[in-house]
Amino acid sequence: MTNRPVVPVILSGGAGSRLWPASRSRTPKQLLPLVDKRTMFLMTIQRTDPLPDAGTPVVVCNEAQRPGIQQELARAGRTDASLILEPIGRNTAPAAAAAALHLVSDGADPILFVMPADHVIRDEESFAEAVALAADFADKGYLLTFGIDPATPETGYGYIRFGEPLGAGVRTVEAFQEKPDAATASEYLASGRYLWNSGMFMFRASRFLAELEAYAPDVLAAARLALEHGIRDGNALLLDEQSFAASPSISIDYAVMEHTASAAVIPIHTGWSDVGSWAALWDLGRRDEQGNVVIGDVELVNVHNSYIRSDGRLIAAIGLDGVVVVDTTDAVLVSRIDQSQDVKTIVDRLKEAGRTEVDTDGHETHLWGDLATLATSPTADVVQLEIEPGASIPSRRRVDASTHWIIVAGTALIHIDATSSRLEQGSGTVIPPGDEHSIENASSSEVLKVVQVIVDTGVEGATGREE
Repeated sequence: MTNRPVVPVILSGGAGSRLWPASRSRTPKQLLPLVDKRTMFLMTIQRTDPLPDAGTPVVVCNEAQRPGIQQELARAGRTDASLILEPIGRNTAPAAAAAALHLVSDGADPILFVMPADHVIRDEESFAEAVALAADFADKGYLLTFGIDPATPETGYGYIRFGEPLGAGVRTVEAFQEKPDAATASEYLASGRYLWNSGMFMFRASRFLAELEAYAPDVLAAARLALEHGIRDGNALLLDEQSFAASPSISIDYAVMEHTASAAVIPIHTGWSDVGSWAALWDLGRRDEQGNVVIGDVELVNVHNSYIRSDGRLIAAIGLDGVVVVDTTDAVLVSRIDQSQDVKTIVDRLKEAGRTEVDTDGHETHLWGDLATLATSPTADVVQLEIEPGASIPSRRRVDASTHWIIVAGTALIHIDATSSRLEQGSGTVIPPGDEHSIENASSSEVLKVVQVIVDTGVEGATGREE
C-alpha cells in the first residue's frame, strides 16, 4: 500500500442538462437530492471519507455554483476543502490540470483521484478496495481509469478495450472507444473485452502534468497562467478568465489517456451509475409493484414502468406505460422513458430562445442561504429567504423601493441605519427607501425563514433579489 496521500479531486462543473427541468445551470444535478435525501455532491464528498490515505479534497466548480458547493461542504464537515473556481467551462483536462498544478505548488506530489461530483456508487466497500489498488499502481507511475463491467449494450457511454493483466485486478488499456451505435455496443458486450468508461481517473500529479506537457501542452500552459493570475479568496481560487479561456475544451481521455503508454484500467463491480438521464433514475429508484418510481404528491391509475416526480403540485396520471413526468415550479417534462436522453434537445432550444428556465426555477443559493421567488409583478417582488444559522445578508440601501420583512420561522436581528432590533416569528417590519438595512439569523442552530416583499417606488431598479 502506498504511503503517498490520495487527494480527491471532485469535478463539479457540469450543468446536467439531461435532467432538466429539475437540473438547471445555477442548480445542476450534483446539487440536487435525486437518489436519496442527500445531494449528489454530498454523496460524493462523503464517499471519500473512508478512502485509504485520503487527503484534503479539492473541488473544481463553476464560479456561479460556489455558494451551493460551500453549503454542501459545510454539511459534510469539509470546510477545509480547496475550491478552484472556473470562470468558463473547458472540460475535464484543464480542470484536472489546474488542480494538479495547485497541489504540486508547495513541492508535494500526491496521487490525484479525479472523479465527477454526480455519480452513484452502491457498493462503497468494494469501491474503496478498488481505489486502494489503483493508488498502488498510480504510485508506480501508471495513469489509471476505472471501467464498469457492462450489463447491457449501452449507447450512451464511451468504452474501454482492455488488454493483458498488469496484476490482480488491473489490466492494460488497448483503446478508448467513442459512444457506439446499438449494433457496435452489442458487439462490444458479446466480446467480453470492453468496459464502460466511468470518467474516474487516478495518477500522481507529476505524472499527469508530464503527460500533459507531452500531449496537450496548450492545456497545461493555459492552466498554469490561469493559476498564476488567479484571485485567492480564503480556500477558494478564481482562475483568470482570459488565461483559462485560451485552453482548448478537451477531456482527460482525449488529452492524455488515449496517448499515454502508461494507461491502465481497473474493472469495478460497484453498482455504478452516472445518473445521466431520467431513465437512469428510474433504474436506480425503488419501484412499486407496477414498476413505477413515484416521488412527491402523485396519484396513479393503470400506470406502469414509469418515473413520476412532483416537486409540489399534485400529479394525476391514467393509463400510461414507460413514461417520465417531472413537474417543477415553472416547467413540466413529459417523455417516453426510452427517449429521456433527448431532453437535451429541448434545453438547447430553450437556450436559443433565451428562456430563463434553462438557468433557474426561481430558486437561488447564496453564501448566506437560499432564495425562492414566490410572485412577481411590474411593481413588486415576493420572495422567501432561508438564512442559515448565524448567517446574515450583507447590508444594502435601496433608493428605489421599500423592503417589507415578515418573520415566518426563527428569530431575526434587524439592522436599519444605526439601530438594531429583534423580530420573532409572526412579526415584521418595513424599511423605507434610502435606509441602509441588513438581516441576520440570531440562532446558531435553526434556519431563519423570512418573506420579503420589495415594492417599487416608481424609480427604475427595484428588485427582490439579494446580491
